[in-house]
Amino acid sequence: MTLETKQKKPDGYLMLFLALLILSVNLLLISGKMPAYYKGILGFAGINIILAVSLNLINGITGQFSLGHAGFMAVGAYVSALISIYLKWPLILALLLGAVVAALLGIIIGLPTLRLKGDYLAIATLGMGEIIRVVLLNLEITKGARGLTAIPRSTSIYLVELVAFITVIFTVNLMRSTHGRALLSIREDEIASEAMGINTTFYKVFAFATGAFFAGLAGGLFAHLMGYIAPKNFEFMRSIEILVMVVLGGLGSITGSIVATIILTILPEALRSFSQYRMVLYSGLLIIMMLFRPQGLMGTKELQVREVFRLFGFGGGKNV
Repeated sequence: MTLETKQKKPDGYLMLFLALLILSVNLLLISGKMPAYYKGILGFAGINIILAVSLNLINGITGQFSLGHAGFMAVGAYVSALISIYLKWPLILALLLGAVVAALLGIIIGLPTLRLKGDYLAIATLGMGEIIRVVLLNLEITKGARGLTAIPRSTSIYLVELVAFITVIFTVNLMRSTHGRALLSIREDEIASEAMGINTTFYKVFAFATGAFFAGLAGGLFAHLMGYIAPKNFEFMRSIEILVMVVLGGLGSITGSIVATIILTILPEALRSFSQYRMVLYSGLLIIMMLFRPQGLMGTKELQVREVFRLFGFGGGKNV
């Protein structure tokens, strides 16, 4: 067995474990034996995966520091909810329109703010997210602090799973395309990218708008899963939670974002019986992780499906 095979086998086993876990969960869902409480956790995990992967496109792959992702989630949630309540459109159309409005807002905000870099960009996007929340808090149509009620609870676990799958597949294929290479080059050295003829402004706005689109989709799914939304659901700390998932998983790693999101969605629920110590333990684990592995769980690595086949001797050359 070569050194390369020894290094890749653990990835293959982890990929196989994740595949079996997803299959088992879906079999439980189909059988109808899964309690509603666990279905709710799965729904939140799927929505968080969409949010984390879309933010990773902005922060990890393109190298822009955004702190306003909850704002785009709020726009998608409110637009889709209002369409469902007043226009009675089908769920898919409401979700898509909410996502498109979030993407357009991402373009409008992105054009001026993405000229900034580093901490200045983070502050600008943070302010943008808070402006969106305050506007929603003061509009009559959004019912202000009372929030929107009577939203049809039409989001199913299967729909969340499908949208999360589409988000991951789109992002992975984007990374492998020429456009993805341009985004990665901006992350590594923006000045050198400009010197090579890459339109950095276009690609940064493109990443920002694409991330906002998927965040809007996640917001629409969240609204139709809960049946009620209010501005407090999209505060600054919501953006921080999404950012922590991305950083913990590894900036630039889609697999890392998924694994970290699942952990950080389930862990608070698992620690609920220790409610008085829950946030202390939760925060302590994050601090330990950042001290001993600051690059995140996966760094910039990705798990490959072909590694599962290598475990059984199919493809990938000789395993000796």
